Amino acid sequence: MESISIDTIDILLLAQLQRDASLNNQELAERVHTSPPTCLRRVKRLRDAGLIEKQVAILQPERLAAAVGHGLTAIVEITLDRQDAEALAQFEARVANDAAVQQCYRVSPGPDFCLVVHASDMPSYQALTQRLFTSDANVRNVKAFFSIKRSKFGAELPLV
Repeated sequence: MESISIDTIDILLLAQLQRDASLNNQELAERVHTSPPTCLRRVKRLRDAGLIEKQVAILQPERLAAAVGHGLTAIVEITLDRQDAEALAQFEARVANDAAVQQCYRVSPGPDFCLVVHASDMPSYQALTQRLFTSDANVRNVKAFFSIKRSKFGAELPLV
């Protein structure tokens, strides 16, 4: 991976975009005290360098529930029988390809993985467990914690 040097303006741009990626170029340029053409060029450079992976909308689950139902959010700990590099990579690839898995972390010590998964209801969660865990002979233990309230959600990385 090619390294990129970033300066204070780049850090300010990244910080602003983490807080609100819907800002138009004019608004973003004003917030970081630069010209719109400079702002546009720098954001493109940061995106091309892979520092900006993607832009997403963060939905408000309680308000969305009125339209589509509450659904389930679970934090799931997974322990594998074999933890060799190939077994870890195979499990990681399988769960990463499943739309219900929102986040996947290899962790240590303790379980091998922690997942954040979303399902529309308990039968959907059960189908997910069959698809991802029960059918995998290498999954030794699954421990799920069901969220009853999301108190905080963030995706900002510390920049300073």
